[in-house]
Amino acid sequence: MKTSTREYDLPSTAWLKSSYSAGDGGDCLEVAPGHPTHVPVRDSKNPLGPKLKFRAEAWSAFIENLKRD
Repeated sequence: MKTSTREYDLPSTAWLKSSYSAGDGGDCLEVAPGHPTHVPVRDSKNPLGPKLKFRAEAWSAFIENLKRD
């Protein structure tokens, strides 16, 4: 399946900070919702740095594991 460039236009993406983030904006990650097949993730302290892109199924499994622990 071919992915359109617009689908992963991350510079114009609205990033959401984790609700578990410390109030001082320290050690935290941000995710970009709204991408149908992948979940973009970045470090909130370095928004211009690298971004990771996980398959939606893998990200969901990761979150479910965190909830269990």
